[in-house]
Amino acid sequence: MELLGAIEAGGTKFVCGIGKEDGTIIDRVSFPTTTPEETMGQVLKYFEGKEAKAIGIGSFGPIDPVLGSPTYGYITTTPKPHWGQYNLVGTVAERFNVPIGFDTDVNGAALGEYTWGAARGLDSCLYITVGTGIGAGAVVGGRLIHGLSHPEMGHIVVRRQPEDTYAGSCPYHGDCLEGLAAGPAIGHRWGKPAGDLPADHPAWEMEAHYLAHALMSYVLILSPQKIVMGGGVMKQSHLFPLIRTKLQELLQGYVQHPALNADIDNYIVPPKLGDNAGLSGALGLAKLAIGRE
Repeated sequence: MELLGAIEAGGTKFVCGIGKEDGTIIDRVSFPTTTPEETMGQVLKYFEGKEAKAIGIGSFGPIDPVLGSPTYGYITTTPKPHWGQYNLVGTVAERFNVPIGFDTDVNGAALGEYTWGAARGLDSCLYITVGTGIGAGAVVGGRLIHGLSHPEMGHIVVRRQPEDTYAGSCPYHGDCLEGLAAGPAIGHRWGKPAGDLPADHPAWEMEAHYLAHALMSYVLILSPQKIVMGGGVMKQSHLFPLIRTKLQELLQGYVQHPALNADIDNYIVPPKLGDNAGLSGALGLAKLAIGRE
């Protein structure tokens, strides 16, 4: 079986790997995201001699994933220092003459969970990551969602919890979903990182409030057959039952389906691929790139 390359380009760290077309990862390495020159130097060095048939890249964004666009393959208006308007695909393509798949990190993770993970065998799914930022990717009708560009579901406006006075941490929108519910917002609001807060801390009721409001919008607009929630904040497993209950309260039975009622524990789930969701998704992007050739 031929080998594929995978890059999960995160704002905090890059994860690179080699895997098979069945999604199996056989080697991986990670390093901090610093400057493009330093980080991409490590990326290119890793793939030297690996003989990957194609390379898939799932990247933090915003990005330009539109084939034929003058800035296709770029990280665009990111607030990440040094990475704005950076030609990520071009840098890899200049060194390796192979097909390159490119999408957001969350679209990649959605593809991974759809192909090999929690949503395998279904027609659609939503993957949302809640960590340093909030992003979501979706597969609908077996295809990743694109339009003018790519979805930015982490920046929707949600109904503020009445007692929450925190202004929000998003540099673009202030109190959008990411600004109110990503890891930095939790740390700023409560004075401690999410992982240091006990399960009975009021932070978690507030966090579930914001995430459930977002999921309500996604359910009503996209109607995904499965919602997969990953990222560092979602490693607090006690969040899942809070979110499920609040989503049911918000919907008030308007959408009648067993998945949202008796079977909701199997509807909103953690990644089956665990921490490999993004890297496996990048393998999936590599496979799609081969199919376009």
